[in-house]
Amino acid sequence: MRNALAIYHVAFEDLGSLGGILTRSGFNITMADACALDWSEVDPLAYDLVIVLGGPIGVYEQEAYPFLVPEIELIRARLARQRPTLGICLGGQLMAAAAGARVYPGTAGKEIGWGALHAGGDISRLPALSGLLNRQVKVLHWHGDTFDLPSGAWHLAGSDRYANQAFALGDYALGFQCHLEVTAAGLESWYVGHAAELAGAGVSVPQLREQSRRYAPLLAQAAGDFWQAWLAGVFA
Repeated sequence: MRNALAIYHVAFEDLGSLGGILTRSGFNITMADACALDWSEVDPLAYDLVIVLGGPIGVYEQEAYPFLVPEIELIRARLARQRPTLGICLGGQLMAAAAGARVYPGTAGKEIGWGALHAGGDISRLPALSGLLNRQVKVLHWHGDTFDLPSGAWHLAGSDRYANQAFALGDYALGFQCHLEVTAAGLESWYVGHAAELAGAGVSVPQLREQSRRYAPLLAQAAGDFWQAWLAGVFA
């Protein structure tokens, strides 16, 4: 068995469909709450894989949320040793920051809802991602911040509103701004937990729910194929 550490920031932004893929791929998963974790006791290199999940705060809000500092340091330590690391949404932003890139509020406003991904200039570096670029496959976007591409990173995908949606650092680290892991059932908790954000952005929950029912099954299949291919490549 390999060991994976999944760091979450709000309980309902969990591994989603990725959890089953990891279990079937032979991983023992430890879930850790970033907000309550004693970071001094976490060995950044003790796990075969670290996944850093999403959350409703900004990388630059370190005064309000001081745990972000050791969290970035953990990611930076793994990147320095080229240890397999995956970042999703806030996790992808934290990875970009750990790699020296700027993270900041997006000038195109909040991007919340289902939409397509477009190929980045380095998509040939990770051909397994191509299945998620099919126009019939939509991914979930749910963010207001964005980031610059880290130096030396592969630009894998963008969206209509934000250029940087997926990047890789070599074959060991992968960052997503968008969500590939969500399920229609799991999103029911998001609609409640992020109710204020959705209302402020003028997003209709019934409409978003209907889109999720339509697009989430297709995403789960395409994302499942991708996760398996990426894990097989990283742990070959």
